Amino acid sequence: MSVVLIDYGAGNLRSAAKALERAGAEVEITSDPERVRAASRIVLPGDGAFPDCRRGLDSVDGMIAALEEAVRTRGVPFLGICIGMQLLATEGLEHEGAKGLDWIPGTVVRVEPRDKALKVPHMGWNTLTALREHALLADIPLGPEGLHAFFLHAFHFVPTHSADVLATADYGGPVTAVIARNNIAGTQFHPEKSQALGLKLIENFLRWQP
Repeated sequence: MSVVLIDYGAGNLRSAAKALERAGAEVEITSDPERVRAASRIVLPGDGAFPDCRRGLDSVDGMIAALEEAVRTRGVPFLGICIGMQLLATEGLEHEGAKGLDWIPGTVVRVEPRDKALKVPHMGWNTLTALREHALLADIPLGPEGLHAFFLHAFHFVPTHSADVLATADYGGPVTAVIARNNIAGTQFHPEKSQALGLKLIENFLRWQP
């Protein structure tokens, strides 16, 4: 299975590429909008701050248009990782704020744990609670006794429609962990760093036929 991994100056491309390859994908790392436009599957990584990642994506001439054509028009399966998932929102409120791609309506807001002893950024390993069944979560042991995912973030995605949330993590309250709508999905955690859970989710993404 061929996957295009977008290089726009944000995200650990080497780590993501290795995880995809381990799951059986042929990975092409590219900043060429024409390669993205022709892709059969797309992964958008992202680390750092929401406004910086949005500026990085905008700085690649033609990239937004290529993503819109591939993902929104052709229905190519898409996976956003961390800020790459947050960019799917209508807007992000980090720092000065920025507009997202608005593919899944919602807002990226600061994590506010009810327990003030919990530090933000949220960094560490958490189990996930599934809110509905989905191909991306197939055969992954979830719940309190399930597998763990690795998180590193201070903001999380709050979708306008709760049905767009597939799974949450508990960090002094629910934190959005996985979202999906049609052919578009994203994880707040880093599947490439999440060992067995992450590898299985990536394998599911490679087989996903939305």
